[in-house]
Amino acid sequence: MNIKKILFLCALLGAFLLAFTLLPPGTLSLEAVKTHHLALMTHVEQHPLQSLILYFALYVVVSALSIPGAAILTLLGGALFSLWQGIIVVSFASTLGATLAMLASRYLLRDWVQQRFLSQMNTVNVGMARDGAGYLFALRLMPAFPFFLVNLLMGLTRIRVRRYWWVSQIAMLPATVIFLNAGRELGNLTSLRDILSPGMLFAFTLLGLLPLVIRWLLSRFIPSSYK
Repeated sequence: MNIKKILFLCALLGAFLLAFTLLPPGTLSLEAVKTHHLALMTHVEQHPLQSLILYFALYVVVSALSIPGAAILTLLGGALFSLWQGIIVVSFASTLGATLAMLASRYLLRDWVQQRFLSQMNTVNVGMARDGAGYLFALRLMPAFPFFLVNLLMGLTRIRVRRYWWVSQIAMLPATVIFLNAGRELGNLTSLRDILSPGMLFAFTLLGLLPLVIRWLLSRFIPSSYK
């Protein structure tokens, strides 16, 4: 193991210890966030820049370590910050966390991921070979593929880090905006089902499939001499 991998592993362990210390069980629940909403608002009003930095760092840690609660954190961001502040912070924090998780899978967890998710990995390999970055875009928007699983499986593909970053950031943006906007009415929410109705999940799936459908139509109906 070279020095870069050792440093990366140390960073992940440090993030895990930080998360274990700052996020005891139950912290990232809708009930807990609603309970501490006013206190957190007061802290944001008194220390706006510090609050944004801490929120960004916490979001990166949660995303990178695949800790359940990223959706709750997004709602909290919508409740604490302006919509544009939330979009910028959550978009970059979630993408950075996803990229770190992908790199951990690629360089540290490859054997475990291959053994644990063999069937899913075969599906992803076929999709990436056929559709490339468009397949990643579709996976990001399909509810059937959880956020953490996409990160792990993509780490075993040959996708470049830069492409993984920008495709993930664009694909995750619609859900980010929806959850941040819903967070502005945090007190009225009783569960995440209040946000993601079956119709909205279906719309996300259609949006994810759109690039693949367009590519299929172009390849089928446009003569090769015009491509």
